[in-house]
Amino acid sequence: MTLIKSISGIRGTIGGKVGDNLTPVDAVKFASAYGTWLKEYSKKAKLTVVVGRDARISGPMIHNLVINTLIGLGIDVIDLGLSTTPTVEVAVPLEKADGGIILTASHNPKQWNALKLLNEKGEFLSGAAGEKILEIAENDAFDFSDVDHLGEIIQNDAYMDIHIDEVLNLPLVDVEAVKAAKFKVVVDGVNSSGGVIIPKLLELMGVEVVKLYCEPNGHFPHNPEPLKEHLTDISELVVKEGAHLGVVVDPDVDRLAFICEDGEMFGEEYTLVACADYVLSKTPGNTVSNMSSSRALRDVTKKHNGNYEASAVGEVNVVELMKKNNAIIGGEGNGGIIYPESHYGRDSMVGVALFLTHLANKKMSVSALRASYPEYYMSKNKIELTPQIDVDAILVAMTEKYKNEDITTIDGVKIDFAENWVHLRKSNTEPIIRIYTEAASQQLADDLALKIIDEIKAVAGI
Repeated sequence: MTLIKSISGIRGTIGGKVGDNLTPVDAVKFASAYGTWLKEYSKKAKLTVVVGRDARISGPMIHNLVINTLIGLGIDVIDLGLSTTPTVEVAVPLEKADGGIILTASHNPKQWNALKLLNEKGEFLSGAAGEKILEIAENDAFDFSDVDHLGEIIQNDAYMDIHIDEVLNLPLVDVEAVKAAKFKVVVDGVNSSGGVIIPKLLELMGVEVVKLYCEPNGHFPHNPEPLKEHLTDISELVVKEGAHLGVVVDPDVDRLAFICEDGEMFGEEYTLVACADYVLSKTPGNTVSNMSSSRALRDVTKKHNGNYEASAVGEVNVVELMKKNNAIIGGEGNGGIIYPESHYGRDSMVGVALFLTHLANKKMSVSALRASYPEYYMSKNKIELTPQIDVDAILVAMTEKYKNEDITTIDGVKIDFAENWVHLRKSNTEPIIRIYTEAASQQLADDLALKIIDEIKAVAGI
């Protein structure tokens, strides 16, 4: 059980002791810190914040605590209720709000929850803002409103529908082409809000939907991270139903994975690759992903005569580099699509609509589309951390060991070899070191990962 405070928000397990876990006291404390920071940052007399949550069991409890804390600070709250991360991101600027909070621990299991914090653009906060909020929380530097100046709650449960309309109205989303293709799609909504919003989007695009785990009750039927080992049920159902593909999202609907018609994974790394291929074919330009993402995006971007850049891991870093390089699409290799034509945030809704349009235009199976892209294979591993492990010393030692290779240290250590790469970094959201490798075959990627893990263990004396 643990509480992780970082510049991207606060995340922890429900229950236990204050300061060790995400208890009601901790939820109130960090909502207070965010509201206090927002008042200082905006310098406005009256503020409005949009709040939404995923379907976690702890969601209603944390939701009520956070909303009423903001009310106590004199801030008005637009309460979206059950929602998604990208829906809240879309709502903030449409409502001309001053910020937003999404209550979700994203891909973490059901015992976790978190406060994801947004600015007035509906984008994640900068590192500097995050640091300031942590400082306010540490010092309990809150000043609550008197009884005559409390905030108000405005209920608005229309935003999932508004979000769907925004997606369907994107110029590159061709609803008629998708309708004509007569797709049959299985959806795994991991019993969260994706089980509501994704089927609704698909049905409006003329798709026949088969629902799997689409009841938003927060009882995740499998590990909610959309990785192959967690998705055997949908893989089997896609084949059994004779579906064209399967769609899988995480609990807050910002990560997207596809299943091919034969039950095989399309590969979450290739979600962004396929969507970028379509967007670049219609509107040439540049792309960005983080440095833990596949080289396939670089290759596809070059094919369309664009420039590819890699950022540090973290959505805020990807967005910053996208703006700097005028990227027309970007995201993260974990199935996160960022399409600025919609908004600067990972959005599975946008990803589904672009992918289906691409598939309808290509008139090929999902497995054939996957086979049309460069073949890269990734191995994603992790080492659990204990307080005795000095992560920085490990990274320094690995940098020294491979100093003659192409090394990038803006985010952990990335070592680019001619035919493959390895990226080592401390997670922002869990007490682990992540070890990502990519190579021309799964065996080569796995072998490289094992070699690096052995070397790290030798350095750390594990």
